Formats: sequence, C-alpha cells, structure tokens
Amino acid sequence: MDKKGIHFNISERKILLRSFDILSILAVLYFVGNTFDFDYFAITKQNWSWVLVLVLYISVFGTIFELYDLQKSSKPEKISTSIVFTVSITVLFYFLTPFYTPILPDNRLQIIYFYFAILFALFVWRMAYLTFIVSPRFYKKVLIVGETSNIQIIVDAFRNADPNYKIVGFINCEQRKPEKIKFKHIVEYSPKQIYQVIKDENVSEIVIASYNSESITSEIYRDLITLLEGGFPIKEYTQVYEDMMQRVPVQFVGKDFYKYFPFSRSNHNKLYLFFQELFDVVISMLGILSALLFIPFILLGNLIGNRGPLFYTQERIGKNGNLFKIVKFRTMVKNAENEGAVWAKKNDVRITPFGKFLRNTRLDEIPQFLNILKGDMSLIGPRPERPHFVRQLSQILPFYETRHIVKPGLTGWAQVKTRYGSSVDDSLLKLQYDLYYIKHRSFLLDINILLKTLSTIIFYRGQ
Repeated sequence: MDKKGIHFNISERKILLRSFDILSILAVLYFVGNTFDFDYFAITKQNWSWVLVLVLYISVFGTIFELYDLQKSSKPEKISTSIVFTVSITVLFYFLTPFYTPILPDNRLQIIYFYFAILFALFVWRMAYLTFIVSPRFYKKVLIVGETSNIQIIVDAFRNADPNYKIVGFINCEQRKPEKIKFKHIVEYSPKQIYQVIKDENVSEIVIASYNSESITSEIYRDLITLLEGGFPIKEYTQVYEDMMQRVPVQFVGKDFYKYFPFSRSNHNKLYLFFQELFDVVISMLGILSALLFIPFILLGNLIGNRGPLFYTQERIGKNGNLFKIVKFRTMVKNAENEGAVWAKKNDVRITPFGKFLRNTRLDEIPQFLNILKGDMSLIGPRPERPHFVRQLSQILPFYETRHIVKPGLTGWAQVKTRYGSSVDDSLLKLQYDLYYIKHRSFLLDINILLKTLSTIIFYRGQ
C-alpha cells in the first residue's frame, strides 16, 4: 500500500497557480531587463516596493477575473481570456499609480515590453500547468465505499468540483441488492477486492459514503481499520464534499447534526464583529454617496423603460427572524404579484428590459445601503428572504432557519457561487453555501466574497 500516485489537492493547486504566476512573471521581467533595452521595471533591493505592488495587483485582479478558478484553469480557451483581462487591468493600474510604481518612461516601447513580458510569462506557465499538472498522471484516484443510492450524486458533485478528482470505483455495502448496478466509467467491486483495487488502480484515498453506518459490514469495517492503522487516508463523504464544494451538504446530515455545525468563532469574536460593523457603516455611506451619481441615469431609464415608481419596498426576514423592509430599485412591471408571491425565474416576463439591466449590473441593490446603515443588514451575509418563502422552505429544507443567526447581506457566498434561487432545489443549493459561510466566516472569506462580487458585476452575471 506504500505505492501511491502523486496528486495535488485543491488548495495545493491554487497555491501552486498563485506562486508560479508570480515567479514566472518576475523571472521573465528579470530576463527582459538584463537582455533587452528595458529599464522601466528593475528588480533590486532599492525597488522592492515595485515588486510588492505588482504582486498585489496580479493577486487581486487575478482573483477578480477568475484566474485561480480550477475549472477555468483546466480549459485553455477560458483561461486565455482571464489572462488577457488580468494582465491588461494590472498593467493599466500599475501605470496609474506612479507614486508606488516606476514613473512612466519617455520611450513608450518600454510599456510594450512590460505588457507582453507579463502576458508571455503567464501564457507559458499556464500552458505548462495544463500539460503536466492537469493530466491523468496527477489525478487523485478515489474508491467509494457506501450504498449505491448515493453513488451517482457523489460522482456528479466531485466531477463538477475538481477535474483532477477521479473516482475509479465503488464498493457496495448493501447486502440486499436485486442486481449489480452499473454506472458510466465506474466499476463496482466486491468488498473482498478492496486491497487488490487499491493496488491495481493506485488508489490514493477511500471515501465513506453511507447514510447508515450499520450498513458497513464487520468485514468491511475490519479492512478499513487495518488500512487506517497503516496510514491510508480514509475520509467521510460530507467532510470531502464540504472541502471540495465549499458548501455544507445538509441533505446528508442526520441525527448527529452537531458534528457538522461547529460554527465559526468569528460569530462570537468581538474584534471581528466590531470591524465588520465599522466596515458596513463606512461602505454603506460611500455607497449612498456614489449612488447620487447613478440616480439621474437610473431615474431616466426608469421613466423610459419601467414607467412607474423608482423604488419598491418588500418585507424580509433578518437576524433572529426579525422583520424589516428592504429597499430596492424597481425592476419588474407594476403590480407584478397581484395573485400572490411567486418565485422569480430566469428570463422572468415580469422583469422590464431596463430592470434586467439593473439586475445584471447589481445596480438595483444600491438602495440597500440604507438598510445596512440602519443595521437591518450587513454588507456580507445570506440574502434576506421573504416570510412566505421562509415558512415554505423551513418545512422542506433541514436547518433552513439557521441562516437567521447572522445578519442578512447585500452580497454573500451563495450569491457569488450559484445562480438566482427560483425553486426549492435552488434554495437547497443556496442554503448549503450560506451555512458554509456561517460556519467559516472570517476576514479572508469576506474579502474573497467582495472580489468575486466584482467578478459577477464585471462579467454581467447578476440576476
């Protein structure tokens, strides 16, 4: 069992991408500076701040333009667009901040050298990443042990989360089964074959996917204990799911639910909460001031494209189940819900053309800075839902009311990770992301959400 394949976990690949992005850029700039007539950017002890600012810009804009999205990074056509956007905006900002960066050179050819050196560095390194790291030799091969009823859901979830996570087969724990169940590209093995499969398929990890621990027979249990004692990685499905998908799989949580919700210490951390509230007040005031610049254009668009009241208010549920009135720019036709509350859908006919623009750009959310300033909402948190839908969803989805232990937000982890909720299934997906945020909330996660929100706006993905 000592022979295991080399593989990189999700976090390791993200660190690898970020590290080698920077190293390749600095290496190419150093080469260009010492080979050609290029003296705009010099890597010296005196100019260390230039390097620091460049690294910061690459990291921030790379995150905004999804340069570190593993799904995109495994597809040449998608990552190429991200590289061009990242390099273009990075170089533009680098030129526009001469107080921290080199003064613009008289010879404009230096700017061309600088831009194409960074572009070349990223393209060469990312093509190397696609050739060597995103290849079968670095796949993480996994064996599933559990009931067949879970297998297809697990395979689909892991396949969508990580292209390098390869499920090579499964061992069915169900003793009573009418016939052998077949899944595409996945082989079913008998419990007696577990050691042979690990050896032949070069398996790196076993994942236990079982609703009922009693279904794991004593023979399988003994084999798993032996493997574990020998240092072989064995993980529980919900743990792997949460780490890979960055959401809490509430649909698989049973009576031992308390194991899954050791909520973030930040929920009770006075320093975190203080700075969060301070940040909310500062950003909401800046948001209200900046809104004054947009209101004339929105007012004009509303008169032409919406023809009705500019604002609308709606009752929502906030922290601890308290009701409050949310304020938004109107995006639907007047009297859109004469027959009662209904789910908003993609391409909803009630949304006006100008309303669609407001939603896609998230401009319709601007008045909610008033809600943040009043303390009803925070900048980041689960989106507040209407009482009618909360009553409905809390009866269907487990732990739905748990969303209300923190303030609702203008943006949130669910908003940047998934589409608009228009059904119970969509609400389940959003709930998984919301619970992940509540469980792991921190300064770093909040910053990540803000950067991804910018991506949503830039790529016109708002709904």
